[in-house]
Amino acid sequence: MADPGAGFSAGRRLFDLAEAVRADPGLSRAALVELLARHGEHPDDLAEEAFGEADAADLRAAAGRMAALLAEPDEDRAAEALNGLFAAHATRPRLTRHDGRAWHLHVDRGDGAGWGDWFLAAGALALAQLLTEYGRIVWGACPAGGCGRIFLATGPGSARRYCSTTCATRARVAAHRRRKRADAAG
Repeated sequence: MADPGAGFSAGRRLFDLAEAVRADPGLSRAALVELLARHGEHPDDLAEEAFGEADAADLRAAAGRMAALLAEPDEDRAAEALNGLFAAHATRPRLTRHDGRAWHLHVDRGDGAGWGDWFLAAGALALAQLLTEYGRIVWGACPAGGCGRIFLATGPGSARRYCSTTCATRARVAAHRRRKRADAAG
């Protein structure tokens, strides 16, 4: 389990869960529990009676929605989508401290909210914070053929298009080879 006092990142949880569900839309309840536990969710909240198969399905659907949003390259459309998620799934912000964590912001509708609503509200908040902090989209879905992985690129420099240098190189080489074939055929 993650150290509850340090290093928690709602954004990292969002990206890890959205990528896991993108890669395996039928991700098992057990795999979701393991992922959520790594991100510091309390074991009592992950017990079968608190997080059953219906909850897992709800969370998978929400993660799928967030994965689609994470593939949106346009800032204005992303901001509109985030505002839509806030309107549909969030409530007035509140500061909370639980499970030994430092004070942090919640916008979910509390204990009565389902796992999907919680994830969409928390994910929208994390993305809104990233968008306002960096002044641009710092996430994306890798456009390299056969990849599509979701990534977070908060490092210095210009916006990243690919999830890794491996995918960027593979795409650049493929484009070079296509141009050479086209030149040879033309």
